Amino acid sequence: MTPTGVIIRTTLWIIAMGALLFVPAGTLAWPGAWVFLAEMWVLGVAVGLWLLRYDPALLKERTGSFVQRDQPQVDKLLVVSLIGLYIFWFALMGLDRRYGLSSVPAWLQALGAIGAFLSVYLGYLTFRANSFASPVVKIQTERAHSVITTGPYAYVRHPMYAGSLFHFTGLPLLLGSWWGLAVLPVFIGLFAIRIGIEEKTLRTALKGYDDYAARVRYRVIPLIW
Repeated sequence: MTPTGVIIRTTLWIIAMGALLFVPAGTLAWPGAWVFLAEMWVLGVAVGLWLLRYDPALLKERTGSFVQRDQPQVDKLLVVSLIGLYIFWFALMGLDRRYGLSSVPAWLQALGAIGAFLSVYLGYLTFRANSFASPVVKIQTERAHSVITTGPYAYVRHPMYAGSLFHFTGLPLLLGSWWGLAVLPVFIGLFAIRIGIEEKTLRTALKGYDDYAARVRYRVIPLIW
């Protein structure tokens, strides 16, 4: 992939998310949505260009299919379910905007923007530490997959999911949607199931993961879980 390819791919992704928000909303007059899309475009391009320069193998992995041959069947089903829920979630927040069902204070919307930024930043820290951070559950034997213990992995075993919590909390606040925030427990439940699938795969097939898990006790949130 080239730098132009990174920018085009990110732009197309932003356009798709914008459509999922603005079409149900029935209006383009939605400041929170524009802030979110602009924020994600800038951060997405920045992280994509960083990966292109420093870890093109990970960039290739991250931009691959969300359903792959070596992936456990249950994870394939779960990923498809998460994608469907994500699309529904965006549409729900758009409908919330259309019918004026929520009223979120400006200061909470500002906190939501910070949460959206933190989700991407934690993702960047994860990518910097872990070149095997695939979007699917699998052991990358062709890339000499090994246990990562540095960066955010020194504190939790699944920092990408920790970043996701900021995304799924911050975005509905930024968009001013209490209904969007109400879906958070469903995402958390599905992610908890997926973490269980991932842990089982890693403990079974990745040498040294059991020892690492014994040292780093918490999966997503330090001192909690």
